[in-house]
Amino acid sequence: MSNAITSTLRKGPIVASLLIGAFVALLSQTLLNVALPKMMADLNIGSNTIQWLVTGYMLVNGVVIPVTAYLISKFTTRQLYMVAMGLFSVGTVVAAVAPDFGTLLTGRLIQAVGAGIMMPLMSVVFLTIFPIEQRGKAMGMMGLAMIFAPAVGPTLSGWVVEHYSWRVLFYIVLPLAIFSLIYGALSMKNVTPISKPKLDVLGVVLSTLGFGGILYGFSDAGNDGWDSTRVVVSLIVGAVALVLFVWRELTAKKPLLEFRVFKFDMYSLTTVINVIITMAMFSAMVLMPIYLQNIRGFTPLESGLLLLPGAILMGIMSPITGMIFDKIGARWLAVIGLIITAFTTWELSRIALDSTYMHIILIYSARMFGMSLLMMPIQTAGMNQLPQTLNSHGSAMSQTLRNVAGALGTALLVTIMTNRAADEGEALKNAAGIDPSDKTNPQLIDIGKEATLYGIQHAFVVATWITIAALVLAFFIRKVKPHHEVLKSEGNAKAEAANS
Repeated sequence: MSNAITSTLRKGPIVASLLIGAFVALLSQTLLNVALPKMMADLNIGSNTIQWLVTGYMLVNGVVIPVTAYLISKFTTRQLYMVAMGLFSVGTVVAAVAPDFGTLLTGRLIQAVGAGIMMPLMSVVFLTIFPIEQRGKAMGMMGLAMIFAPAVGPTLSGWVVEHYSWRVLFYIVLPLAIFSLIYGALSMKNVTPISKPKLDVLGVVLSTLGFGGILYGFSDAGNDGWDSTRVVVSLIVGAVALVLFVWRELTAKKPLLEFRVFKFDMYSLTTVINVIITMAMFSAMVLMPIYLQNIRGFTPLESGLLLLPGAILMGIMSPITGMIFDKIGARWLAVIGLIITAFTTWELSRIALDSTYMHIILIYSARMFGMSLLMMPIQTAGMNQLPQTLNSHGSAMSQTLRNVAGALGTALLVTIMTNRAADEGEALKNAAGIDPSDKTNPQLIDIGKEATLYGIQHAFVVATWITIAALVLAFFIRKVKPHHEVLKSEGNAKAEAANS
């Protein structure tokens, strides 16, 4: 789209539509975190199974997002928005009425398809309608919606789960989804150019097998152990499929994911940092409610309220961080943010059975403050290096890897927690001289809490080292000018000709 058109376009209604849609999608994702312990009890399932409501959502996002580069070229902005919010609404209804875990997961995955289209669409539209000197502020607005949802989600979820069924959470989301669908139908405009691309079907199959196989292996290791045949086969199939997927994308004329975006060094660096941060961030969203409710006995509402100040702080800081980024760039924002995040993640690895409510609030809120300084600046710094013709590909690659990293990070750290807790539980039972077949011994409750806490502490130690790896890389971030040349693949040459 030409600058002349974007300068006369009424950006307000378009931005509002996208922000509302993104808010609803992200609210749905974060609503369930505080409700997970209650859902585990109601559905009679363990932490390794329930976490599929989170990791499955992110995995489907990760598989769908690469296809959005194709969809954005094939369909109008308005059509894609309507399909995304329509699918999201259908998934919400399925989840609300689900009679069992399988149906509930199916509803979540349908929601995830809609959200997987919505988030990259918002990024590409923002990068299209805002000039580069305003992108920091624009991405700050986008960050506001992405942070405001997690701010509202846990507290609302805690209150609902404490007083009503967890199903009510989906009935709250449904009217918001329908409103965003109607508002978007009235206000969304077509801002992205349309061509006639071909879908790389083999790429879709290989990416699904690759990401899905690795995630399933990581998740199932918590139940069957790392030496289980099922886990080993899943990981091998996933790894082989991913290698074939990368080879396919590098040789395809119309790749599903444009791996040549990694030709741009700053984009590559910031994507790696974002992947690492996301692994550490999403895992805490599952681990903290388990600690607060199952170990400490806090109510769901108390758990939600504890997470609220950090989320509000993150929401307040998002536009401020965007403005600071426009002035000084991403490096020092990222470094300071990661120092704070690493320190506070280490502090979370030391939480105990008697840690005070206020202490946990302060640590968690400080961690969210650190995150608020780095998420959007790092992503924007990398995207700014890409020529506009690669915006959709860069956005798709970045968000795919972040979603997959979030799913894998959560699966890995929940598995680490589960395995460590099981080992510690056995050691404590042996030390206390408890017969393994005796399920009625009153000491087992305290031993279970102590073992689970040990597992959570160990998972946060691993998350700390993951964060430190990102901190080291952040020192290499630098300001770059956007590239205006186009990667001369056949697909890009045709796209350039179509747009001229």
